[in-house]
Amino acid sequence: MKRKSAVNRVLLALTGIVLLGSGLLVLAGSFDLYRRWAVTSPSGWPLTAPRDVLLDAADRDRWADDGWWWPVVIAVLAIVVVLALVWMLAQLRRTHPGHIPLGGPSAVEGVELRERALSDALAADAQLQPGVRKARARMDGSAKHPEAHLDLTLTSDGEPGPVLRALGDGPLERARRSTGQTHLPALVQLRVSPHKAHRAE
Repeated sequence: MKRKSAVNRVLLALTGIVLLGSGLLVLAGSFDLYRRWAVTSPSGWPLTAPRDVLLDAADRDRWADDGWWWPVVIAVLAIVVVLALVWMLAQLRRTHPGHIPLGGPSAVEGVELRERALSDALAADAQLQPGVRKARARMDGSAKHPEAHLDLTLTSDGEPGPVLRALGDGPLERARRSTGQTHLPALVQLRVSPHKAHRAE
């Protein structure tokens, strides 16, 4: 799992848990479930009955009279908005190696291969493998640590196991050797070519 994907899942899970828990507590108070079911509400939780509010009139007047109240509220909301925007922009930005230096760790400066050229060569090589009808490839990651992403459409009689083994021993190995990389991680998505059903007799 890529680092960005793992961070996204953790943040989304934590956000979902907090929102779900808060929503359930609010619903329990609005439906008066604490009193009906004789359940003790969480310590310090203010919304335990249908007419309860987060801040009563006395608290609102007291906090509003303090000079630091509104600046702190505005600053916290601004930080939340900025963090949300940064997170959203991070999702839109995709990393591409651009130009891959040939030779791996001992690459000669100035000798580079465009990622598009490597993707096209990898796709063309993969499409020649037995059991593959169509192949598409793209490169992700950084220039020093490229990653191959392949989308293969198998023929009607193509088997995933042999196709993946041939892909690893053939096109991916040739791409790794030609660029001088010590290893070339790959993510492969397999599809089955649509075909007409055959009637068994």
